[in-house]
Amino acid sequence: MTMAWGAALVGHAHPKVLEAATRQAAFGANFAAVNPRAVELAERIAAISPCVERIRFVASGTEATLLCLRVAHAATGRAKVLKFEGAYHGQHPVGVASMLNGRPSALPASDPSGAGAAWVERDVLVAPYNDLDATQRILGAHAPELSAVIVEPLHRCIAPRPGFLEGLRALTKRLGVVLVFDEVVTGFRLALGGAQQFYGVSPDLVAYGKALGGGVLPIAACIARADLDVAGDYAFGHYTHEKNPVSAAAALATLQVIEREGLVENARDTGAYLLTCLRETFSDHPFVGDLRGIGMLAAIETTKPDSKEPVGGKPMQFPARVAQAAWERGLILRALWENVALAPPLCATRAEVDEIVAILAASFAEASKHFA
Repeated sequence: MTMAWGAALVGHAHPKVLEAATRQAAFGANFAAVNPRAVELAERIAAISPCVERIRFVASGTEATLLCLRVAHAATGRAKVLKFEGAYHGQHPVGVASMLNGRPSALPASDPSGAGAAWVERDVLVAPYNDLDATQRILGAHAPELSAVIVEPLHRCIAPRPGFLEGLRALTKRLGVVLVFDEVVTGFRLALGGAQQFYGVSPDLVAYGKALGGGVLPIAACIARADLDVAGDYAFGHYTHEKNPVSAAAALATLQVIEREGLVENARDTGAYLLTCLRETFSDHPFVGDLRGIGMLAAIETTKPDSKEPVGGKPMQFPARVAQAAWERGLILRALWENVALAPPLCATRAEVDEIVAILAASFAEASKHFA
């Protein structure tokens, strides 16, 4: 239920992805220069991703979101960024600001806990996700200083309310603020063209990553509109592995597998079945506060429904117990804050969902004994 934190989108060691990467490796693993495989991949992504006009490959989602923000800074000449409460955008200061809740602050002030950079309190603003009115007030008050708004369209498995992403797009366009979609998780998962296609909202910049390489090799991408093509002169962004042909070959094979095997459609059907099974199993559980997700992404919030307080009084205690109990039964889970996170591959079957939910039920039952 982790699949390399969502990277192995088509399953571990998919033979077609491995074959493509191995075949390419025989002709050279890296040239640090433009090569046919990288060009072919760029053209393929441009054909399926709605807002692609410029693309630069990098090696990780962290680099992709960081480069997106640097392009936004260069294009606008402004210093500040707005993100949403609890969001993770990679291992850079903006990416982790206000994620850990180490020192809760009054919005839009950000919490620098874990960021390693005190300047985020000055340059990173934070808004509540799915609250368009509050976001509009913050944007209106700080627009002259804001370079970008960065958002996960599907925020930590919380679906956008009707009109939220559309409203965010209209606001940023009107105020001259760059809109960045972090699609490191949602890219190629909700639809072949990502959350942009799924929700019908086109941003200015997109960060792809994680799943693009099929979990075999690291690759990510920063995608931009043509009028934001400032990377060459003002936001230096060259990397040794940025146009790695082996990673590009794996990515091309991954996209081909997703399309030819109908995995997005399978994920839509099997993901709906997973959520139905989870609700039937856990909707009345005393330590489950919420169940949410879409497609092959789901989260079980392990808080007391009446108070939303952590089970046992301390964060992570209960989900960690659940994860340990599941591990002992052969199922790997992610325990994140007060959530048990599920990210099965797009190729998962209903029979596998039944097995997974049965193990989850037994694991929750065992963990609950420690907190009765």
